[in-house]
Amino acid sequence: MTVNGAGPAICARGLTKDYGRGRGVFGVNLEVAPGEVLGFLGPNGAGKTVTMRHLMGFVRPQAGTVEVLGYDCFRERPAVQAHLGYLPGENACMREMTARSFLDLMAGMRGMRDRSRMGELADAFKLDLDARIGGMSKGNRQKVAIVSAFMARPDVLLLDEPTSGLDPLMQERFLALVAEERARGAAILLSSHIFEEAERACDRVVFIRAGRVAMECSMADVRARRGRAYVVEFANAAERDRWARSRGVEPSGGTVAELRNVTDVNGLIRGLAPFDVVSLSSREQTLEELFFGLYEGDGPVPSPTDRG
Repeated sequence: MTVNGAGPAICARGLTKDYGRGRGVFGVNLEVAPGEVLGFLGPNGAGKTVTMRHLMGFVRPQAGTVEVLGYDCFRERPAVQAHLGYLPGENACMREMTARSFLDLMAGMRGMRDRSRMGELADAFKLDLDARIGGMSKGNRQKVAIVSAFMARPDVLLLDEPTSGLDPLMQERFLALVAEERARGAAILLSSHIFEEAERACDRVVFIRAGRVAMECSMADVRARRGRAYVVEFANAAERDRWARSRGVEPSGGTVAELRNVTDVNGLIRGLAPFDVVSLSSREQTLEELFFGLYEGDGPVPSPTDRG
C-alpha cells in the first residue's frame, strides 16, 4: 500500500459540519490503520453517513481535516477516490443497466483492465451479471454494490450498512470477504446497525451519538466493559413484587426479572437470599445493550482507560 506520508490510512481530526437543529457532526476524531477494521456505530441521524460523505470528498468540512492515505479528501478527491472503494447506504446503481454493464462502467472509470476479480465476486455472491438491476431484489442490488466496491482491491474501504438486504448466507460471505481484505492490508471503516456483525468483523469500534463520538475502544475493551445480564425467576408474582419493592422499584407483575450490567455477583446473590427464587441464569451483555446504555446516559461516556 502506498501512503502519501506517514500516518493512518483514514483520519478525521475535529471534523465539524453543522446543518442546524443539532444535525451534522461536531469535532469527530477517528483513525483507521492499514489492515484494521473500525466499526462506526450509531442510530440513524447520528452522523455516520455525513462522516462517510466527507471521507469521499463529497462535502467540504466547516472545521477540522479529513484525509485518506494522506490526501485531503475534498481538495484531492481524485487521488483519494483512486484508492478507495465505497459502498453507500443508499444503493445508487443505474437500474436500467444490467449488472455486468454497470460494473464494466465502474471498472472502466477506475482504469481496471483485469475484470477477473469482478467475476470471482459475482460467483461468490451468486450474482447474475446479465440481470437488469431494476428488476432485482434489494439483496441482489446490494450484491452489485458490494462487487463494485471491492472489485478493484482498493487500499481503503468505506462500507455504509453493507449487509442491508442480504440473507444470512450472504452476510457470512460478506464477513469472510471483509476478513480477506483486512488480511490483505486494506483499511476498512464499517458503519452498521447489526451489532453481531460489528462484533465479528471489527478490531475497534466508535460509538457516535448526536454527531459526537461517545466512546472509542477496541473489541477487547468492549468485552472488558461488559457486565453480565442475570435473569431471575421468582416462585410467584407476589414474591417478585416484594423483591421489587425492596429495591424501591414499582412492582410490574409477572415472575421474571432481568438485571443488566451486573458486576457484583456476590451482592446480587445476597440481595436475592430473602426471596423465594426458582432459578437464576446469566449471559454476557451484548454489544447492543452496551450501546443503548450509552444513549440512556446523560453525560459524556468515559474512555475504557478511565476506570478510576
